[in-house]
Amino acid sequence: MAKALIGYMNSDLRTPARLTAENRRLRERVVELETLVLRLQEENDALSAPLHIDLETPAMQEMQPA
Repeated sequence: MAKALIGYMNSDLRTPARLTAENRRLRERVVELETLVLRLQEENDALSAPLHIDLETPAMQEMQPA
């Protein structure tokens, strides 16, 4: 079994140039996804900002327990 696995691993035909290209592509994808996360966080913050209720308004103070 071990010989089969070692043979399988050694038969990987990826060249260093191909690995470099794949690594570059993956790094670019990570940057793209990080940018998307930041954009979505900003969008979420903008959408949720009006939902925050100010507890200092007179109507809310009336609802507070004595």
